[in-house]
Amino acid sequence: MNTLTRRLGAASARRPLRTLLAWVVAAAVLLVLGSTVGGSFADDFAAPGSQSDRTMRLLEERFPEAADGVAIAVFAADDLAQHRAAVDAAVDRIADVPHVARVADPFAAGTISPDGRIGYAEITFDVPSTRVGTPAITAISDALEPATAGGLTAELGGDTAFINSEDATSGAEAAGILAALVVLLVAFGTVVAALIPIVLALIVVGAGLGGIAVLANTMDVSNVAPTIAAMIGLGVGIDYALFITARYREARGVRSREAGSRDEGPRDPRRDNAAALDVAMGTAGTSVLFAGGTVVVAMLALLVTGMGFLISIGLATALVVLAAVLAALTLLPAILSLLGDRIDRGRLPLRRRESSGSRWERVARHVSARPVRYLLAALVFLLALAAPTLSMRLGFPDAGDDSTNIGHRRAYDLLAEGFGPGVNGPLLVVVDLRESGADAGDVPALSQRLADDPGVASVGEPVTSSDGSTVVLRVLTTTSPSDEATSDTLDRLRDIVPANAGIAGLTAMTDDLTHHLGRVLPIFVGGILAASFVLLLLVFRSIVVPLKAVLMNLLSIGGAYGVVVAVFQWGWLKELVGLEQTIPIASPLPVIFFAVLFGLSMDYEVFLLSRIREAYLQSGDPVGSVARGIASTGRVITSAALIMAAVFLAFVASPSPLSRMVGLGLATAVLLDATVVRMIFVPAAMTLLGRANWWLPGWLDRRLPSLGREDATALPAEKPKAAVGQPG
Repeated sequence: MNTLTRRLGAASARRPLRTLLAWVVAAAVLLVLGSTVGGSFADDFAAPGSQSDRTMRLLEERFPEAADGVAIAVFAADDLAQHRAAVDAAVDRIADVPHVARVADPFAAGTISPDGRIGYAEITFDVPSTRVGTPAITAISDALEPATAGGLTAELGGDTAFINSEDATSGAEAAGILAALVVLLVAFGTVVAALIPIVLALIVVGAGLGGIAVLANTMDVSNVAPTIAAMIGLGVGIDYALFITARYREARGVRSREAGSRDEGPRDPRRDNAAALDVAMGTAGTSVLFAGGTVVVAMLALLVTGMGFLISIGLATALVVLAAVLAALTLLPAILSLLGDRIDRGRLPLRRRESSGSRWERVARHVSARPVRYLLAALVFLLALAAPTLSMRLGFPDAGDDSTNIGHRRAYDLLAEGFGPGVNGPLLVVVDLRESGADAGDVPALSQRLADDPGVASVGEPVTSSDGSTVVLRVLTTTSPSDEATSDTLDRLRDIVPANAGIAGLTAMTDDLTHHLGRVLPIFVGGILAASFVLLLLVFRSIVVPLKAVLMNLLSIGGAYGVVVAVFQWGWLKELVGLEQTIPIASPLPVIFFAVLFGLSMDYEVFLLSRIREAYLQSGDPVGSVARGIASTGRVITSAALIMAAVFLAFVASPSPLSRMVGLGLATAVLLDATVVRMIFVPAAMTLLGRANWWLPGWLDRRLPSLGREDATALPAEKPKAAVGQPG
């Protein structure tokens, strides 16, 4: 791995202009392809093999008209009848939108509220909801716009509008980037060095989003996938460039001091810079390769869920992270080579330079002198933060959980006001009459049994397919789609329907999704934990270090879960994240969180432990090596954490509840990981364990494959004898 990263960096640095041009062309091509042949984004919430999935497939095969997407145009006024001409004109415009098969006139269909204030036109498409696409939804919204004159309100809602809506951004991402720039200026002390990670991350995210748009042309990609991928891409893109640039500047300073002490005459800047880049790529570059690879593997692990919604998020994020790693190992060396000594241009006059991270070394030695006290304090703190996780209630946010600034949320509220909350999440009971023993005469009795359930508000008239093989009953519940009572009602209705019937609809699909993820989560978590343990075992040649890393990462992730539950589910400080009411924790969140956070936590883990191991292999001092490792990485890791937290917190302003949860949770976990875990837990635990940190049985050491040679520029040829085969 060291050799690979050195060679990549050296090859890029030898041909910097060619490398830079290749990246610019590649990014431009991806952006052009994304804007021309890129597909639309839509959410596929089907849980493979679930009842709702099977029932929906049956509908698409036997009764495709009933399986097609449905949106709802909602109209409201003090007296809606006075605006009939405007409503009729809007209905006519909607009928001309591509993919719209038919539009029901609310006055002819009788979909007017009892008080005459609210009505809705049901819009049926010629394709399923996931195939409608954002352009059609946007065109319908535009068709409604002229109707809003003269005191009439017109909004577009319904399941199809909800799952095909664009995940609008708030513009706060720019504030996150600005905050990252401020942190980089403080960390590096020069304007040029601070701008490098920002520029690199923007190129990575731009190219990545273009690639995601192209991916959407070949598969269903979730609306939130670009947002989450951009969030992670900005964070890791800046951090990876920060890690390598910081090590490069450190090595340049060492080379300059060595040349001055030898008094070998005039310094050759190009030779010194090339040697410094070689050191940076062989050390920090290797850490970036491993850390980024871990994030990619963790995101690709979402494929094991079998769910299109999560698979698209995993693939999109892995694509952007892979681009960040490639940019850090190729584009960054080219930029550093072109800049040369100009990397120190624009030095901040007020920044006080501190020698050798003495402040961080003092912190590490202070903690190491009282390991038990600090270990227990950190443990109690993290467990307290994680405590709310025990009361986590999983659900799936619906349109009613979005911001009131979004049209489908306003449509949701109007529909609930005029027709009850259940109209926003209808259930489709599908009866297969081809099943042996099935009789169409049983449908009225089934309809009555459904209507008798206390959670059911109404059951629509049976609709039969043209070949008479399938019957559909539209059921409205008394509670909103995301209400826990609706899930209970759905369970009861599934007990009522016979073996030849099933329940579909977005509400049923998201309920099945929640149950499916609950079953998959333990397997998913166990797989990532095992893979992380093995990878860390191979890299650090130790049993204790990877075990400790896994346990500490679990604590920081648990703390992040607890904070999200306290804010979104309990409502603590919900105003600070712009939350209008408490909502359940989105059921995909624990899976997404675990994949992302376990991958990102390895960034700091690998970067810190690599420096600690370097110091240990040089000195054989298990306690002093921890202090020196923290001293050399403290500023960089803290800066990286602040940058990631700033980027992630910017997404808390997103209108999407899922994006807000992800932003807050990731920011919390990153800050916990870089402060409580890395600066308190690590020195305290490693001090107590001593030489046992690096213990590895001799028989296992001989059988493990090597991921690369030790860095010859930083490490001695021989390991301390206690590093392998001896626990102390």
